Amino acid sequence: MQLQKTQSDLKAGVVVFLVALPLCLGISLACGIPLLSGIISGIIGGLIVTTISNSVYSVSGPAAGLTAIVISSITQLGSVETFMFCVFLAGLFQLAMGLLKLGNISTYVPNAVIKGMLSGIGIILIIKQVPHMVGYDADPEGDLYFTQSDGQNSITELTNMMNYISPGAMCVAAVSLLILVLSEQNFYKNDRWFGLIPAPVLVVVMGILLNISFQSSTFFAISKEHLVNLPVIGSFEELVTTMIKPNFSLWNNSQVWLISGTIAMVASLETLLSLEAIEKLDPDRRPTNANRELLAQGAGNILCGLAGGLPVTSVIVRSSANIHAGAKTKLAIVVHSILLLLSILFIPGFLGLIPNASLAVILTYTGYKLAKYQLFKEQYRAGWDQFIPFIITIIVMLRTDMLKGVGAGLIASVIFIIRFNLKNTFETVEDEIEGRKTYLIKLPQHATFFSKGFITQYLSKIEDNSTIIIDGSINKSTDKDVKEVLLDFNQNSLQRNIHIHLVKFKF
Repeated sequence: MQLQKTQSDLKAGVVVFLVALPLCLGISLACGIPLLSGIISGIIGGLIVTTISNSVYSVSGPAAGLTAIVISSITQLGSVETFMFCVFLAGLFQLAMGLLKLGNISTYVPNAVIKGMLSGIGIILIIKQVPHMVGYDADPEGDLYFTQSDGQNSITELTNMMNYISPGAMCVAAVSLLILVLSEQNFYKNDRWFGLIPAPVLVVVMGILLNISFQSSTFFAISKEHLVNLPVIGSFEELVTTMIKPNFSLWNNSQVWLISGTIAMVASLETLLSLEAIEKLDPDRRPTNANRELLAQGAGNILCGLAGGLPVTSVIVRSSANIHAGAKTKLAIVVHSILLLLSILFIPGFLGLIPNASLAVILTYTGYKLAKYQLFKEQYRAGWDQFIPFIITIIVMLRTDMLKGVGAGLIASVIFIIRFNLKNTFETVEDEIEGRKTYLIKLPQHATFFSKGFITQYLSKIEDNSTIIIDGSINKSTDKDVKEVLLDFNQNSLQRNIHIHLVKFKF
C-alpha cells in the first residue's frame, strides 16, 4: 500500500512540475524580472511552505494574481532589490496574521462563489492556452489578465493568433491532446506499462521527439521562441550568486510598509480562497488549518524575499493538477520542487527542447477539469440564488482577476441573502377568533434591520378592532429600528381599538 502511494506521488510530482514550470517562468516574464525568481518561489513554496502547512494537496508558488501588484510596486520603489525587502516584510505580516488567528476569513465565502472561482480559473486557462497551442507566444504563460501587454485581450487574441500559426506547434498540440484523451480510457489506465507513465510525461516526451524531427523541415520546424526558455545556471554556487538580494536600507520608508501590507493581504486572501477550493476538490474533504497555512505562507515569503523570489501563495492551478494526477501525500509537492531545482541546475538544455504547445495542452486539460459542464448543470439545478453568484464570479474573473470575481460573487450572494431575509423574516398567521380578527406575529431568533421593511408593511395592513399576538419565545435579539416600529404601532393601537398581547417579549 505504501509503495503504491509513493508511486502515485512520484507520478503526480512530475505532472505538477510540468504544470508549474511554464507558470513560474511565465509569471516572472510577465512581472519583468529575471526568470530565476519564479523558479526560486516554486522551490521554496514546494519545500518550505509544504513542510509547515497541514494541507496535503496545496501547492504554493508565484501567483498570476499578484502580477499587477509586483509590476506597480517595482515601478514605485524604483528597484527589484527594495521590492524583495517588501516581500520579506509581507512574510512577517503573514506570520502575525497566523498568530492572531485571522485565517478563517475565507469560511464566509459561499460555496457557489468558490465553485465559480474554480470554473473561472479553468475557463481562463483554456482561453489563455489556445494561442500557445497554435504557436502564438506573444504573451507569457503567467499572464492571466483580460487585457494583455500586447494590446490585445483574452477574446481578441483568439482571432489575432490566426495570423501567427505555427504548423509544427499545431501538430504537437494535436498529438498531445490525443494522448491526454486516450489516457482517460480504461485500456490506458489498465495497461501494465502505460499505467506507470503519467500522460503529461508522455505528452512532453512526444513533444520533444516531434520538435527534433521537425528541425529539418522548413514548414514544420518550431522556432526557439516557441520552446521552453530556462535560465542557464552552471552550478549551485552560481545559483546563489545570481539570486537578487533584498535592500533593507529603506526600512523607514512608509511606501515600503504600505506595499508590504498590500502584498500580505492579497497573497493571504488568494491562499485562503484557494484552500477553500482545494477542499472542494479533495476526494476525502480533509480540512486545512487556515491559521497554520498563514504561518507557512509567511515563512515562505520571508525566504522568498531573502532569496530573490516572487511572493508565493497557494495556487489552485497547480493544486488541482496535483489532485487530478492522483497524489496521495505531500511527497508529490516536494518532488515537484526538487525537479524545479534540478531542471535549472542540470537539464536546462534538455527542457529547452519542450515546445510550449505541449505544456499548453497540459494546462488546457487542467482547465477543462476545473470547468466541466456538469458543474454548471449542478449549479443551475441548485436554484438562482446559487447559479447567479456562480456565473457572476466567472464573468467578472474573465474580465478582471480572481479577487474581483470573488468580490462580485460575494455581493451577488449577499443580495440574495438580504432578499431571503426580507421575505422570510417573520412567521405570521391570521384567523377569526370569537368574531374578532386575530393576527399572530412570531419573531425570529434575530430580528435585524433588514426586518424593518417587512414588519412596517405587515403592520400597515392590520385592521381596526382586531387583536395582535406578538410571540417572542424564540427571539434572542431585536434591532432597535424594529423595536421602534413595534413601539410606535403599540402607542397608536388604543385609538384603533387594537389589542396587543405580548408573549415573552418586551418593547
